[in-house]
Amino acid sequence: MTTEFDRARPRLFGIAYRVLGSVADAEDVVQDTWLRFDRTDPASITNPGAFLATTATRLAINAATSARARREVYVGPWLPEPVSTEDDPALGAERAEALDLAVLVLMERLTPKERAAYVLREAFAYPFRQIAEVLETSEPHARQLAKRARDRVHDERRRPVDAAEHRRLLRAFLDAARSGDVAALENLLADNAVSCSDGGGLVRAARVPVRGRGRVARFLAGVVRKFHGGTEAVLVEVNGRPAVLVSRDGRPVSLAAIHATAAGIERVMMVVNPDKLAGLSR
Repeated sequence: MTTEFDRARPRLFGIAYRVLGSVADAEDVVQDTWLRFDRTDPASITNPGAFLATTATRLAINAATSARARREVYVGPWLPEPVSTEDDPALGAERAEALDLAVLVLMERLTPKERAAYVLREAFAYPFRQIAEVLETSEPHARQLAKRARDRVHDERRRPVDAAEHRRLLRAFLDAARSGDVAALENLLADNAVSCSDGGGLVRAARVPVRGRGRVARFLAGVVRKFHGGTEAVLVEVNGRPAVLVSRDGRPVSLAAIHATAAGIERVMMVVNPDKLAGLSR
């Protein structure tokens, strides 16, 4: 039993994290999945991997329903908890889909079942028949859920730049922010640029998104000038993409990730909530 669970664990975490956008909540789902697996008669489980994935997905859907209620009273913008993908670029999946922070933000607008259907199909390549079994619905309805989710995500997300261009823009963004060069920052940003800061009410952060190229550039330059003295900034791999991790005395204080398209950097996501950065210090 333990061997089967250990083998499936990366996939279980990958499913739960994508559905919930929270490392802590995903770990809780994985632990609850193990408890249910351990309490079930092994003779009644014909396919341990399928049993574990189905259990984790259903638990994640239930957890997503309560998480949505909590986020309605969250202080300021809510961003997903970043997770390191340096050791597992696809985070237990067949492909690193539904992992990018910008995609996870868009997925917040989906229902829990739509989100689960999207994750199982796009990241784990589940056939619709199997998705239907996991979601306890018909195959046509599972297909409809996955299509609706994919259309909603893709309609609101312009095609991102490739990995090399993403890294180039991120380095240029870091250099411009460090120097306080507002003009250089503006040149990197798209006209419709948005900056969101997630402090969760625990640390000082903008309570509403900052919109527009000029406003975002001035805001970011001001943040660096006021709060990042005596810090060290390095590139790290989170959620399948490079991001900037800022630390002070070895402790993470912020993580900045970007979503960039041919038009430039369209979204800057700054996680400063210490609870969401704790995992990156380990």
